[in-house]
Amino acid sequence: MKPTPTYANKPTSDNPRDVEAWALAEASRRLLDAGRSPVNEETLRAALQLNQRLWTIFQAAMTEDDCGHPPEVRTNIAALSLLVDRETMARLVDLDVSKLDTLISINRSVASGLTARPDTVAPGQPAPAAQAARPPMAPPMAPPVAAPDGQPPRQSLRISI
Repeated sequence: MKPTPTYANKPTSDNPRDVEAWALAEASRRLLDAGRSPVNEETLRAALQLNQRLWTIFQAAMTEDDCGHPPEVRTNIAALSLLVDRETMARLVDLDVSKLDTLISINRSVASGLTARPDTVAPGQPAPAAQAARPPMAPPMAPPVAAPDGQPPRQSLRISI
């Protein structure tokens, strides 16, 4: 078994949604760092494997009996996790740092959706960014994953990476 990766920073909240958003932001940060030093293939592999492990947790959580998400949300998260799996495997094979944008964008978009607070977001309005300290993030390239009614999912996944 591989050792657990160490983290330069840790989530500042115990709220599961915040922890999930932090994990996605951390995975994005590691992918970005790996992309900045393309000669270090081990750093890229480690970042891709961490991202894959995170999305495998999301995928597995959708199959749990006590998952509180509606079937449509479960299906969307499962489909997105399969896309992340395919993209991650392709990057593990070719180690092409110029093709990390899709994974980074997905992570940032989902993190952005998780940090939005349902009580502060009016329907049809963009979600505000979280105020917690985290690595700077560029604007997401894809819309955040949302429930069918347009609101962010209200239930959270349990993550332990």
